Amino acid sequence: MPAPAGRSRVHAILVVRPDGRTPASAHLKRTLAALDSQSRPVDALTIVACGEDDLVAARVASTSAGSLRLPASTSYAEAVRLASDGLAEDEAVWLLAQDTAPEPAALELLAGTLELSESVSIAAPKLVRWDDRAEIASLGATMTRLGRTVTLAEGELDQGQHDADEDVMGADVRGMLVRAGVWRELDGIDRALAGADEGLDLGARARLAGGRVAVVPAARVAVNGDGVAGLPDPRDSKRVRRIAYATRTAQLHRRFAYARALALPFVWLATLPLSVLRTVGHFAAKAPGLIGPEWAASATAFARFGAIAASRRRIKGIRRVPWSRLRELRLGRFELHKRLDTVDPDAGVRRRGELRFFAGGGAWAVLGGLVASIAVFTPLLAWPVLGGGGMLPLSDSVVELWRNAGWGLRATGVRTVGPADPFGAVLAVIGSLSPAHPSTALVVLWVLALPLAVLGGWFAATRITERSSLRIAGGAAWALAPTLLASLQQGRPGPVIAHLLLPWLVYAGSVAHRSWVAAAAASLCFAGVAAAAPSLAPALVLLWLVAVALFAVARAGIGLVRVVWIVVPAAVLAAPLVWRQATTGRALALLADPGVPWSGTQAAADPTGRAALATGFPTADPGGWAALLGDGASTWWVPLLLAPLAILALLAPVTRRWRGGCTLVAVALAGMGTAFASVGISVSSAQSQAIPLWPGCGLSLAWLGVVGAALTTLDAGRIEPSAALRPAVVRPVAVAVVLVALAALSFPALSGVHREKALLTSGPSTTLPAYVAAEGRTDPDIGTLVITPQDGGGMASTIVWGPSETLDGQSTYLASRTAPTAADQRLAELTADLVASSASETMDELIADGVSFVLVAPAPEPESERARAARVRAVTGIDQRQQLVSVGETTRGTLWRAVSEPGERARPTARQSALGGWATAAQLAVFTIAVLLAIPTTASRRAARRTPRIVGLDPGGET
Repeated sequence: MPAPAGRSRVHAILVVRPDGRTPASAHLKRTLAALDSQSRPVDALTIVACGEDDLVAARVASTSAGSLRLPASTSYAEAVRLASDGLAEDEAVWLLAQDTAPEPAALELLAGTLELSESVSIAAPKLVRWDDRAEIASLGATMTRLGRTVTLAEGELDQGQHDADEDVMGADVRGMLVRAGVWRELDGIDRALAGADEGLDLGARARLAGGRVAVVPAARVAVNGDGVAGLPDPRDSKRVRRIAYATRTAQLHRRFAYARALALPFVWLATLPLSVLRTVGHFAAKAPGLIGPEWAASATAFARFGAIAASRRRIKGIRRVPWSRLRELRLGRFELHKRLDTVDPDAGVRRRGELRFFAGGGAWAVLGGLVASIAVFTPLLAWPVLGGGGMLPLSDSVVELWRNAGWGLRATGVRTVGPADPFGAVLAVIGSLSPAHPSTALVVLWVLALPLAVLGGWFAATRITERSSLRIAGGAAWALAPTLLASLQQGRPGPVIAHLLLPWLVYAGSVAHRSWVAAAAASLCFAGVAAAAPSLAPALVLLWLVAVALFAVARAGIGLVRVVWIVVPAAVLAAPLVWRQATTGRALALLADPGVPWSGTQAAADPTGRAALATGFPTADPGGWAALLGDGASTWWVPLLLAPLAILALLAPVTRRWRGGCTLVAVALAGMGTAFASVGISVSSAQSQAIPLWPGCGLSLAWLGVVGAALTTLDAGRIEPSAALRPAVVRPVAVAVVLVALAALSFPALSGVHREKALLTSGPSTTLPAYVAAEGRTDPDIGTLVITPQDGGGMASTIVWGPSETLDGQSTYLASRTAPTAADQRLAELTADLVASSASETMDELIADGVSFVLVAPAPEPESERARAARVRAVTGIDQRQQLVSVGETTRGTLWRAVSEPGERARPTARQSALGGWATAAQLAVFTIAVLLAIPTTASRRAARRTPRIVGLDPGGET
């Protein structure tokens, strides 16, 4: 159809991509109807179908337009290039897609702009939303000095505020009207841009050719964001990754194409290092899903030499004006920051309620816990080191702490190289808080344990209730848990740390699907809990698997990747130990309690002990009341103090929030099952004694579920609104009864230190004689052979390196051995020869192994006759050695010093295999990522305000 006189012909090219995911036929129907209603009809229409679809084919056949069928993989740039072959000189090409529906006057206004000003090469419309034409989708685009694309107007309510704008550097490619001569000169859209910034690049090149790009705000085109032309709307994670890849690819390609010839090699070489920095930035911005597209885009742009050369040739061939002419259209740093600052960060945000930590009494509850802790642990304020029970001093330096946390030479034994317990990393973190004297950090932890437990319990309760009284009750109940108080009294660092971390795991883990900040924080807490209490790992992994299954099925995978991440740091941290124990056939030994192998006082695997576990007590003496009341006193009534809490927990599944109640009851059952299983498992040993697992860790998990379920009942229970049973009356009474009962139950444990009934004592700074410790501080490679007589008449021996045996130097890999290794056998033979024969080769071999001292330690109290006889025999035999000089009796036993020539004593080497080096590097990388993700940002806090703090509430307040 010929064009009327005085105006150029308009050839519209409409690209359709029926990919099965977008309603291409419905969108195409609306677009064709919009073209038919134009006040100035198009002179020619070519529909390009990229792919097969019967509905689309029928729709195309019903029109008089020309058509072209291309493979589904054809890009928009390639499709319009093929369809535009043969354009006449006086024609203009109108770039459309299936989801670009112009308003009736759009073409008339765009074509009029080209006809009224010969300097205008491209006219671009105002793009509005497909389903809301009052919102601007895009109007004009520019770039920063470094090539970042900036849309001049996007996501704004259209009130005519931009209708005076005209000159721009570029615009969205959808709806652009381009002179045919300019189109041919520019060689159309740059096909190397991967679908992003196509209109911006086309406009920049048109300006370099001497033309102008004008936006026509009165010409409106509705767009839906199918992604056929331009970038798709970010409706799901797959589209977000596609957008990120295309945007970064286009940005890098334009940077290579626009750079000066002398600067191009440096720009090219900086691509991969810049990707590393941007990767860190993605982690800091809580967007790890963009890292893959970042590197894919960098690799693509980095290797496309032909595409870069072609783009540079095209620019060189058409450039008539210098790049400086485009500078005034670029966006400076100040203008960019101003634009970002003017965006309302809370527009449309549904704010959650205030936390009310101070106003709601949370701070006072923590302060009360601190006062109570100081009153309970007053003697600890003067103790430099904790001793007794399962306590030992930490290494004297932070460097040694972190060395013991990695794969290498173990702190005890004969040149034993192996993996460290994950708990070593936890101790290194804690000890690093007091670098001058790491052992002080454990003393401070013990003093702060109660207020920290209140704090953690209070925050975990915020996921269940908005009521301040219930949050305080949750914090107090968590601090008064029988298992925490028993662990504090017995000096069990692992269970104490696990108990303090569990509520934070709930606080972050319950919302891990919402954000990477919560997921990363939960992963760090999960790693800490699993490291401090390995016996909890099976139950925690089981709960995690259930969560993964639910998110995969019920939520169609939304948030699944974040939930999966929760276990990654823990798995990487434990991987070396898992590999070593599994290859030696001791997989069950992975459950061994870290730290000092010590049984202490705990419930036995008999009916009495299991009955105590069933009532929530890790020891046979419930809450320490039997010791307080004396022998023969009846304590059957003590578990009844927990009855109010248990009844409230059992009612949780029948409340309005029954889903959350059932979940918490399941957590309690998982913890109780763990405790029952733990008490019957012994996977480590101390000298000649088998050590069962501590059931208190399982009871901590059970207590978490019970307290959470009780709070759920109190917060959302179905209480009849009668005069006697109003919620306002019943709730505070129930809270008061529970807290009074827990306070009464905790009295023996809280007063144990003052009554000198606690196993916790003021510990020595070294487990070796002072003479050895002094030598060891100057030379940490000094080895001390420690021989301990056993009650059965045998002897246990080990080699301690440095000034002392330390808590961070313990290894479950060594404590869980079920059979002696070759090194163990050799040490046993050397010890037997040392105390029973006069062969001089024995001491030569010990000295060659690095031994400088021999210590015969006293047997555990009370010393048996056989142990006493063994000790006398050992002292007598060793006294006869000419290569040993007696130092004398010490508080740690009888000590001798080895006499050796210079260079005769070997120095142990901390050998580390290549596998150990890679494992350490992987651990550092994963935990660095987790820490970066866990640090909140302004954007993450803003996003958090869009969701309720309580987990599991629907808009009606029920689950």
